[in-house]
Amino acid sequence: MKNEIRDVLYIHLQPAERFAIFSGVTFREFVYSYEGPLPNLLLLKHGYDDGEFNRNTLLDFVPNEDVEKLLKDNVYGYGDFCWIDFEEEAGLDELNGQEIAELLYIGHCKTHLRPPFFGKLNNQFVYLAHDDGWFNKVYFRNHDVLTQVFGNLLMLKLESLRLERNWLGLKKKREYPEIPFEVLQRIIPLTSEGVVFSFQDVQHSRTKIEIPGWIIGDYINMDDMMDGFNDLKNKRPKALIVLHRKTKEWSVILN
Repeated sequence: MKNEIRDVLYIHLQPAERFAIFSGVTFREFVYSYEGPLPNLLLLKHGYDDGEFNRNTLLDFVPNEDVEKLLKDNVYGYGDFCWIDFEEEAGLDELNGQEIAELLYIGHCKTHLRPPFFGKLNNQFVYLAHDDGWFNKVYFRNHDVLTQVFGNLLMLKLESLRLERNWLGLKKKREYPEIPFEVLQRIIPLTSEGVVFSFQDVQHSRTKIEIPGWIIGDYINMDDMMDGFNDLKNKRPKALIVLHRKTKEWSVILN
């Protein structure tokens, strides 16, 4: 079942609590979809052997200049992979026992006791994953960053599909324009209901490309989510994200 996940993007947004649950998003895809500079990462659950050690939290961390090395590691093999970003190591040294306990709790239970945005860290995310690409719960400080990451994830998936259709992926020139923010804003409200976008079912024609999306609901168990998607995928999709080839413009059709 997990081999199918690379062909879909599931997102269920909980805006009041500022997190989204994803399936079909690897750590590498997430980092490449974030347009800001690579942050420092405090590792809450991991299997990475080359991190540095912080004596106050008794946790490993990855400085931003080493994140590229982490991206090349077998993150899937870690099982659980949980981290929080931070600005300066001095912020880690200032965390008190209560704050460290909250970090340990969120890494272990994948949920928060209090909103997990720490002034001492100035973190933008909390990233809580199991089996890289299978289940991700990500807290976002900034809703617009979530929208930007979501749009870039759609583009990454579409670009990956294009490269598969070219011999050995040798055609590397970017073919598709970015999805405008105003188009993404029409899609984001649907994600509060739980949406699967299927790249296996993308329709290509001479005039347009269509990415279909189905509302399937709120899932924590991704095996159940895939079962729900397989039950629905032969029905009419709720949304189509459309690229018009001639004008290079994006639009959304809601059914």
